[in-house]
Amino acid sequence: MSVSDESIETRRSIGARRNPASQEAILDAAEDVLRDGGIAGFSIEAVARRARAGKPTISRWWPNRTMLMLDVYKRFKNARSFPDTGSLRGDLTAFLDNQLVGFWKDSLCGIVYRAVIAEAQTDPGAAQALQDYQAERKTVAISLVERAKSRGEVPAETNGVLIIDLVVSYAWHQLLLGQLDDAAGQIETEVDTILCGIAGYRSL
Repeated sequence: MSVSDESIETRRSIGARRNPASQEAILDAAEDVLRDGGIAGFSIEAVARRARAGKPTISRWWPNRTMLMLDVYKRFKNARSFPDTGSLRGDLTAFLDNQLVGFWKDSLCGIVYRAVIAEAQTDPGAAQALQDYQAERKTVAISLVERAKSRGEVPAETNGVLIIDLVVSYAWHQLLLGQLDDAAGQIETEVDTILCGIAGYRSL
């Protein structure tokens, strides 16, 4: 293929209109850049070179590198379904293991997500993208508690939002402090502590 033909092919596949094929090609390139150069080597420019796409096109679809990193992360996360073990204890344990602590441990995903959280502290656009993503995930996660209510495992007044916040906050804390290895061994203890809290504290 000549240089001219190659340019025409690039414009056809990665143009002004966002389409699934070009999006996946750019996300593939972004993942490769992250694996090869880590967070320090990740930039819109580096992804554009790897994807053989124009930087303006990528910047139009992903206004900053954080949003692009988050979409790479979401591809990994969306491949994992939420648990349905038949019990709330089993569901929360699997949620922590497969979706949070265990998912982040010893993987590119944990490094990327920690970077997204860090950059969201100073970038309003990145912060909004992270909040939107978290809201979407929380809506699904709350269904774990709602199922437990329907089975009669927990009282009807149990606050599902608070329970999921407690689980996710524990995982985030361990991720940001780099303590995922230790946290992986404490997942069942963490879940049992939360479930005991649902039963209600009884002071002496």
